[in-house]
Amino acid sequence: MKVHEYQAKALFKEYGLPVDRHILCRSVDEAVSAYHEMNQQRVVIKAQVHTGGRGKAGGVKLASSEEEVRQYAGAILGMNIKGFTVDRVLLSEAVNIASEYYISVVTDRKSKCPIFMASRAGGMEIEQVAKETPEKIFKFPVDPLLGATDFKARQVAYSLFDDKAIVKQAVPLFQNLYRLFIEKDASLAEINPLVVTKEGELKAIDAKMTFDNNALFRHPEIKALGEPTEEEKIEQSAKDKGFSYVSLDGDIGCMVNGAGLAMATMDMIKLYNGEPANFLDIGGSSNPEKIVEAMKLLLSKGNIKVVLVNIFGGITRCDDVAKGLIEAFSILKSEIPVVIRLTGTNETEGRELLRQKLAGKNIAVATTMSEAGHKAVELASNK
Repeated sequence: MKVHEYQAKALFKEYGLPVDRHILCRSVDEAVSAYHEMNQQRVVIKAQVHTGGRGKAGGVKLASSEEEVRQYAGAILGMNIKGFTVDRVLLSEAVNIASEYYISVVTDRKSKCPIFMASRAGGMEIEQVAKETPEKIFKFPVDPLLGATDFKARQVAYSLFDDKAIVKQAVPLFQNLYRLFIEKDASLAEINPLVVTKEGELKAIDAKMTFDNNALFRHPEIKALGEPTEEEKIEQSAKDKGFSYVSLDGDIGCMVNGAGLAMATMDMIKLYNGEPANFLDIGGSSNPEKIVEAMKLLLSKGNIKVVLVNIFGGITRCDDVAKGLIEAFSILKSEIPVVIRLTGTNETEGRELLRQKLAGKNIAVATTMSEAGHKAVELASNK
């Protein structure tokens, strides 16, 4: 779960991290009032949306007068940034930046522990830095049993700063950032940029946090900050119905039982030059109602050209799955072609049932996974 910058900064402040002064505004008039309340000649107006690249999109502006505040706030409010409409802005004090850095705490799957990621190339998208100049990113694994010790925090600090006075400020800052990450079950706690001001102070002038959805039950105060997108609402609805769903950009809808098989199915579609429209794991049930709900979810995307149903019958028998599919298709009314591949226990009986009961419908029954993949991609390309 993502939170906005102003919400992340509130958490930063709670944990003793040095953030800039800021006021949240939802209208131009509020922005002007905040400007006078802040009593600063220069302020930064920043769009608050759940995506990066705000600056490049024109969602971050430096204002030096009431007229500019009014002008920029009016331009940013209502702006569309990567599909997100800006309905609030953050008015922040402008600081005298001497240098910019990147620091974050994130869970590293390779080392199976939290790591500090640090770079002297602050203020840039870290993905771009990683792609173009990976040598500029330093990684420091943290033993979860020891936490962010003084030694570890100093090690990270010296990778970024040469001035011992700045290092002295950075050590408790990094330790508090780690403590926030752990105590709130975050999956990312990031400051980009962390700046050194011309006055010699460290300041977090941006904040980004994401949280582990599976741990939100422990943090109702964090859960309350959530503002799910439409896609996230759909994914949650799918989870409530008993299956896992992630929307993608392709045109071949996938219905599969088992996460590993679902991943393999998407890889196969890509291998045959097709584009999967989703990840959908319906689990091991052959319940017709579940299949109907899964098909409704797939077909709700207007760009679907074909549906590929790839089922492995292990404990669940293929003939039972076939009966569930037959009942489901008797309820659903759709002209979109469907390719079905069944394999496993009673697969021959299952395929025969499908051929008998679904004859004349826009449904193809495949014997192998390769055959099903080729057929689905062929049908999608002919649409």
